[in-house]
Amino acid sequence: MKKGVLLINLGTPASPTPTAVREYLKRFLSDPRVIDMPAWKWKPILNTMILPHRPAKSAELYRQIWSKENGSPLLYYTQQQAQQLQELLPEHEVRFAMSYSHPLIATELERFDQNQITDLTIIPMYPQYSTTTVGSVVDDINRFYFERIKIPNLRVITDFCDFMPYVKALAAKIKTEIATFKPDQILFSYHGIPKSYVTKGDPYQERCETTTKLLRAELATEIPIQQTYQSRFGPDEWLKPATDETLKQLPANGIKRVLVVAPSFVADCLETLHELDVENRDYFLTNGGEDFRLVPALNADESFTQVLRQLVLNLR
Repeated sequence: MKKGVLLINLGTPASPTPTAVREYLKRFLSDPRVIDMPAWKWKPILNTMILPHRPAKSAELYRQIWSKENGSPLLYYTQQQAQQLQELLPEHEVRFAMSYSHPLIATELERFDQNQITDLTIIPMYPQYSTTTVGSVVDDINRFYFERIKIPNLRVITDFCDFMPYVKALAAKIKTEIATFKPDQILFSYHGIPKSYVTKGDPYQERCETTTKLLRAELATEIPIQQTYQSRFGPDEWLKPATDETLKQLPANGIKRVLVVAPSFVADCLETLHELDVENRDYFLTNGGEDFRLVPALNADESFTQVLRQLVLNLR
């Protein structure tokens, strides 16, 4: 019996250039799980309104978070997570993949196949299930194995928002920040999705609320906690309250020091390093806030590597 583990995250441009960002966005925004709209209606919008203009703007944002030493933060931390998990699980072959950039999921599944892996655990790196993330990963897995004669024993961990080692690891990181920062309020900012997806049955909102409830209990703090959603895209109504609008309003309510946490991201990326720590920081401070602090994602913290190990071994 040969065992394997595949960690899967969303993806990142190969470089902070308009060409690379365009390639990434085209792949990402062509996924019907991400954009729930008939192709005949969406493709003209994508090809004539978004791809000709958005890549240049997004490339500039990526340049601001790109590391000279390590490149894309998301890619770097995902690599670190896989390497550290490999050290904890020497009897497994541990690899990582991206849904919309290299290394692609099919490429890594092919390598497992070549290495005759018989038992494969796949962990989409999204604590809260959504059809837009985990659903898309499962689609890729199914496409790969659809015409295969031999399929390994597959275990896909579709959600770990209520996995207490994850909750405790994130809570411990928040407690460390609280001890030195003393915020007036804690804001849990989750990546948003269109409200229509939830109406159709996507459990994402409920899974985010579950994470918030468990973190609230684990923190056991009297500091007020609020849950919001970020990263709105397009004209549709998204889950509310919105992170940006909330941060603009908090100072008027007497909240001058805010601690922001992004529980849906296990690796820092554009949405945390720029959208939250630059754009939303500015919204808060220019509207009367005095101090803003973002809790870093779990990234390559040893505590999170242990969470991944426990997920693989099914340890509670």
